[in-house]
Amino acid sequence: MNQQFVDKITQKIPELKLFFDEPMKNHTTFRIGGTADVYVQPDDMQLKILLETARETDMPVTVIGNGSNLLVGDFGIRGLVIEIGKGMKDITISGKTITASAGAGLGAAASKAAEAGLCGMEFASGIPGNIGGAVVMNAGAYGGEIKQIIKNATVITLDGQIKTLSADELELSYRHSCIPENNYIVISAVFALEDGDKALIKEKMADFRQRRIDKQPLEYPSAGSTFKRPEGYFAGKLIMDSNLAGYTVGGAQVSAKHCGFVINKGGATAADVVKLIGDVQRIVKDKYNVGLEPEVKMIGEF
Repeated sequence: MNQQFVDKITQKIPELKLFFDEPMKNHTTFRIGGTADVYVQPDDMQLKILLETARETDMPVTVIGNGSNLLVGDFGIRGLVIEIGKGMKDITISGKTITASAGAGLGAAASKAAEAGLCGMEFASGIPGNIGGAVVMNAGAYGGEIKQIIKNATVITLDGQIKTLSADELELSYRHSCIPENNYIVISAVFALEDGDKALIKEKMADFRQRRIDKQPLEYPSAGSTFKRPEGYFAGKLIMDSNLAGYTVGGAQVSAKHCGFVINKGGATAADVVKLIGDVQRIVKDKYNVGLEPEVKMIGEF
């Protein structure tokens, strides 16, 4: 425990609640993970002070969103874990532009856009991530992606500098942006949408939500699609055709409902998931000579 960091941040932001030895399984949709030394849920002003204080005291920093694309190691995360979430949820609309804080839900932003009769964000309906994570990984579904609608994103660097990056500067491509490689943290994003028919927008969103319910194993904890789509193939079909539907390691299983998902059937450990992912990669590679790259982000100590 870095007591110097704890003492300093308690003096600087006395109202900020610090959670010690916080179980990360409570903060990921996989419901897996060891404990974080210190866990916080700041607002945007507190975030800057946290980063400055962590730098002053050599406190390691890990930033997460709502944990929908994460596998946290069984031995947890050392240092400070900052959740961009509860304290950063603002969504505002001006004309055909929607501005959302990084902790706002992507689906919530899409719903607000629909209520305003703005189209272009329907694909986001049902995606469980928040705005920050969606920008980081250029989230997408059903033919739409963040790249198509984003105007710019405001980020903060680990040394406290605030920058606004244009869509081009974000370098968005399939499940990629420049944000992780530069250690940026998204604060907010601005999206440019178009006028549309509110009833048709809502109908389209309802259709996308129903498709997710019908095709995805939403009844079990998971991190969404486990693998990126390999060029020219679909990961789920390759896994299914490799007779891996229902393949199980400990409490982790390849979903029989959608083979692109690894699910937590109950009591799964991060080690179970890592072993299962490795087995799937090896078997698919042997059978089809296609390499599967994990889409889920792995953090912490394994």
